[in-house]
Amino acid sequence: MKNAKEFVVSILQKADIDVNGNKPWDITVHNEQLFKDVLLRKNLALGEGYMLKWWDCEAPDEFINKILTHNLHTEIKENFRDFLYILPSLIFNRQSSSRARIIAERHYDLGNKLFESFLDPYMQYSCGYFYNKEDLETAQKNKMDLTCKKLQLNENDTLLDIGCGWGGFAKYAAENYGCKVVGVNISERQIEYARNLCKDLPVEIVNSDYREIKGKFDKVVSIGMFEHVGPKNYNEFMDTVKRCMKPDGIFLLHTIGSNTSSVNCDPWVNKYIFPNGSLPSIAQIARAAENRFVIEDVHNFGPHYDRTLMHWHNNFLNSWRKLENDYDETFKRMWEYYLLSSAGGFRARHLQLWQFVFTHERKEQPFCRFV
Repeated sequence: MKNAKEFVVSILQKADIDVNGNKPWDITVHNEQLFKDVLLRKNLALGEGYMLKWWDCEAPDEFINKILTHNLHTEIKENFRDFLYILPSLIFNRQSSSRARIIAERHYDLGNKLFESFLDPYMQYSCGYFYNKEDLETAQKNKMDLTCKKLQLNENDTLLDIGCGWGGFAKYAAENYGCKVVGVNISERQIEYARNLCKDLPVEIVNSDYREIKGKFDKVVSIGMFEHVGPKNYNEFMDTVKRCMKPDGIFLLHTIGSNTSSVNCDPWVNKYIFPNGSLPSIAQIARAAENRFVIEDVHNFGPHYDRTLMHWHNNFLNSWRKLENDYDETFKRMWEYYLLSSAGGFRARHLQLWQFVFTHERKEQPFCRFV
């Protein structure tokens, strides 16, 4: 245990992180089993340790930022556990049609009350766009309007929204651009919410896996859903969009991304937040688009996700008293760690947020640069 502690302490000091120090990003360790566990199970142990109150930190977001900025996550050697974690993703399709609803049941069906507690009125569970010092609601409207402009939406369009969430973008597009929208989702709670939110608008919410979508559409959008598709299905996803989009259409893909190609995501995130998730790289997206689409534009506004997540965390804490009868203290710490560690990941530029604009070949290039 002593050697494990000394080793971890020495690594953390490279990033100006002290154990039981006074800086906001220093950690206070309550159970020294944490040191040995982190050496064996890395990120999974760090996240679980926080949930179990084995350690605390005034600013976990900055703690994670410093770890990633100084590449401390590479200081601990790979072991057989890491290989065993990756192996199922190499062999099996963990996001197949039969497994697709796992993420809906484990995450998006946790309860609309939870998500209402920290999201904006349009229930945008994705990155906002901050021109200056706007509040969260304004930043999310900025993002939705920017997306509509890139899609060149108008009242004559039919828009397919793949992974429409709680229906906020469909509502915004229909209200402000007059288009007809078909939103596709597999979360029962989100579908019910979206249908109520978009009532009396030209919006249809369909319970369907993306692979089963039928029809032809002028424009296609997918916001914050591609992270659940998985590398073994990227080609099929693109084939679905190609099949459903009219020849002169525009497709906008809004997704969190990774700087490197992989087949899975962080083990703690996979276990507790987004089961079977996988963050694509630009290379993986480009390969899936090859011979299917022209990539017209790639817009990275990852730093805006840091600000979005900090707003979500602040809202979550301010709403906790309304939630504490439905969720226990361990859940609260899990959710805080999820939001703050994600913010640290974007702050360190370890995570990105991309908006891709695609068209079919031989279409005139659309205007994409509005900012």
